[in-house]
Amino acid sequence: MSTRVGTPENFDSLIAERGSLHVVYFWGPDCPNCEVFARDLPELIGGLPAKTGVIKVNAYEHTELARRFAIAGIPAFVLFKDGRKLGMMRQYYGREYWSQVVKEAAP
Repeated sequence: MSTRVGTPENFDSLIAERGSLHVVYFWGPDCPNCEVFARDLPELIGGLPAKTGVIKVNAYEHTELARRFAIAGIPAFVLFKDGRKLGMMRQYYGREYWSQVVKEAAP
């Protein structure tokens, strides 16, 4: 799967895809930690389990989605499987930690 952009209009349909794990990545411009994650993202995507995708949501442009999931700081990651929220990572702790959390939640 690839990286897709989430908006209030398409969000629920993106996370509802059956049999898939979605990592929703809340980010914003001028966020140093978001830039670190963005640099790592191509490598991280290459190591994702099958049927796992990343949905990027700009927390500043789509504040209603950020509020919906109580995003207080970015980057933040919310994991969904079959439309259900599994959990959340409130920071980016590096490639190994991020990959481990995603792999443990994968279908």
